[in-house]
Formats: sequence, C-alpha cells, structure tokens
Amino acid sequence: MAERTLAYFVSDVHLGLDVNDPAGREARFVEFLQSIPKDRTKALYMLGDIWDFWYEYRDVVPKGYVRVFASLMDLIAGGVEVYFFQGNHDIWCYSYFEEMGIRVLRQPYVADLGGVRICMGHGDGLGPGDTFYKIMRAAFHSRFLQVLFSMLHPWLAFRLGTGWSKKSRLAKNFEYSFRGESEPLWQFAVDFAAKEKVDCFIFGHYHAGTDMTLPSGARFMLLSDWVRPQSSNWILFDLTTGCFGISQKIEK
Repeated sequence: MAERTLAYFVSDVHLGLDVNDPAGREARFVEFLQSIPKDRTKALYMLGDIWDFWYEYRDVVPKGYVRVFASLMDLIAGGVEVYFFQGNHDIWCYSYFEEMGIRVLRQPYVADLGGVRICMGHGDGLGPGDTFYKIMRAAFHSRFLQVLFSMLHPWLAFRLGTGWSKKSRLAKNFEYSFRGESEPLWQFAVDFAAKEKVDCFIFGHYHAGTDMTLPSGARFMLLSDWVRPQSSNWILFDLTTGCFGISQKIEK
C-alpha cells in the first residue's frame, strides 16, 4: 500500500448559492473530490462555507448534494480522514456529518502534518475588533437560539436561510481585497505564533487568495472561493517534502 503523504485544504465552495451556475459549481467540486488519490491522501480539511446555507434538524437535512456526499463517503471508505470546520454560512451542523464519518473541528485547530505544524480554521471572528460581527456570530452559535429556530417548519426555515444568503455580498459578486497587517485575522496569527510554534496558517472566509509571511517566519495562506464562474481553489500539502501547492483557477 502506498504511503499516505498528501493533505488537501478547501474552503468557500458555497454549494447552493443561486448565482454563477450553482449546478456547475457543484459538479466542479465533485470532480475535485473524485480527483483526490485515495491511496496517497492522509486528510482532507474542509475549512467552512462548503455550503451556502446548511441547517439540520434532528430528522431533517437539506435536500440534494448526493454526489458530494457520495464522493466524501468514497474518500472515507478509502481511508482518507475527512474534517470539516463550521463557516459562517454552514454553522448549523450537529450530528449528520459525524454519522457519515466526517469529523467536525473547532477553530483554531493545530495539526502536526509530517512535522509541520499547521493552524487552520474558517477564519471568521478571529482577532481583535469587529464587535458587531462577533455578537452576531455568538448569536448564531447560541444553543438557545438554535432550538428556537428549530421550532420553525423546515419549509420556512430553509427559505429564510437561503433568502438571507441571497442578500450577502456573495450574491452581488462583491470582491474583497485582503488588507494584510491591518486585518484582524493577520493580528490573530501574529499573536498566536508568538505564543505557540506554528509553521503555517491556513484559513478561508475572505475569498481572497493570499500567501504571505508573518514576522515569526510562519507562512500565512488564505484560500480563494469557488463562487465566480469556473473558479476553483485548493491547497495541497506534501507531508514528505513539506511543500505546499496551490491550485487556483479564477475567471472573473
């Protein structure tokens, strides 16, 4: 059996967002999942906002995405460890993913891959400032409010959720430029690296492909998104060589 030396990172696919050919976006993501070599891959890390809106009840989950889940299950059956971080669009996952064998992690999470320490997560809400967003994020994570929302009929709940997503900056094809050292996430990484040894930080959320170096010497990487037409982006890490590869295709 071949040695498992590869790890993949992907974020911000926003499956289900009704802009820029959602069916085509899902097909590209399935193609990516099916291209991962099961015999050589140790782990796949999905860093949040894989779905544009996800809310699961105890007995009800969003319909669709059969090929996505089938591809993930195929990876798991092939021995690949599959991990998922909640993004700000797919916060509301509870037990469904875990039952399939997908492990749900909380940010910031540090993994030692081949002796390289990688800190990862979705990236939202980390770092100083942005008080309003942090209050809103805390409300979305509130178990009490989640229980209240679960009292809504799924027909209404899913329409409220997808309606909210359609009003987001994504639906308007808003492009964000990462501002580097002035960003809360950058400051989080600087402070975190000062307290704990980290070789690389990998996050999503900003939809702005970024590859920079922190004052500590650690690498700071942000994934782009899959929302723009024919766009795709993932990071590949080779545990044997310690090298990163970035696969990115963006057509504005």
